[in-house]
Amino acid sequence: MTMTDAQKTDARRFCGYPAYGAAPAGFENWRFYQVYGLLEFRLNNLSDAETAVVLRYLGTLTVLEIAIPRSGDNLDTDSAAVWMRNRDEPRDRIRLFDDWCRRFCGFLGVPPGPALADCGITLVV
Repeated sequence: MTMTDAQKTDARRFCGYPAYGAAPAGFENWRFYQVYGLLEFRLNNLSDAETAVVLRYLGTLTVLEIAIPRSGDNLDTDSAAVWMRNRDEPRDRIRLFDDWCRRFCGFLGVPPGPALADCGITLVV
């Protein structure tokens, strides 16, 4: 079972890697990232069973990704009758999505890409 180009694009994106690009020239493509080359190899050489698992991951990740912007729909409401919004919902949804993206990377056997890097500050003393 072969993945479509759109499915491979989503897989790269969910793994945190930049756009693949179609041009063979330039310095911002997979040939300059060893891990990116590994990801491409894996995506192009999955067994049918592995492809089925990847497609399930892509479905789950798409739903989780779509829910992140929608969580902002109620940011203007702090309290309405008994209902109160979860102030941490956007952050919680992003964390859940990122966690699933990392699990997806683990299944494919590649480290999370630059887009999934920790944004926190590390202090070395």
